This record gives sequence, structure tokens and C-alpha cells, in this order.
Amino acid sequence: QVQLVESGGGLVQAGGSLRLSCAASGSGFSLTVMGWHRQAPGKLRALVATITTSGNINYADSVKGRFTISRDNAKNTVYLQMNSLKPEDTAVYYCYGWHYGAYWGQGTQVTVSS
Repeated sequence: QVQLVESGGGLVQAGGSLRLSCAASGSGFSLTVMGWHRQAPGKLRALVATITTSGNINYADSVKGRFTISRDNAKNTVYLQMNSLKPEDTAVYYCYGWHYGAYWGQGTQVTVSS
């Protein structure tokens, strides 16, 4: 049973930074794709960024230039460095993993105050 455990959410002022981490356990294999999605109140869950084991990266247009995704394949862990945060980045951030099936974390709240 694959488990994804997020950490690093919280409250920050606009312009500030946060770093999210997500560790996968119980898989016995590297997740081919890891990344982050987010869901703001009243909105659908949307992709933020993903990264493959080979380092291919995809960002949502809204976070390009501000967020950086990285991963440690040996630790099956993915990180999201979020800089220049805006109030519209406020959402629950979900860790995502994929390897012949999708896996989700429980979510961590990120709140950006203006």
C-alpha cells in the first residue's frame, strides 16, 4: 500500500516562501511521476507541477518562474519550493504519485495573506 505524506504547509504573507515535502512509502518501487496538485475553495483540483524519475518537469503557467519542483529518487521524495507567493496560491496542496496507478496524499493547507 503506497502512502504519500506531505509536510511544510502553513500561513505566509504575500511575497513570502514555503517549501512542501512529500515522502512516499510502502511501494518498493520508484514512482514514475511525482508532483503536486492544488484545490482552492470552490474550484476544481488543478495541476501545479510534476517531475518524472528522469527529471522531466511540467509546471502550470500560473506558477512558472515562482515555484520549483525537485525530487530525490533514492528517498522517493518530492519537494516544491514556492517563492513570491500570492493570495491566489491559497489552496490545499496534494502530493501526487503515479506508477501504473495514481496515488494521493491527504493534503496540506497553504494560506497566503495579503
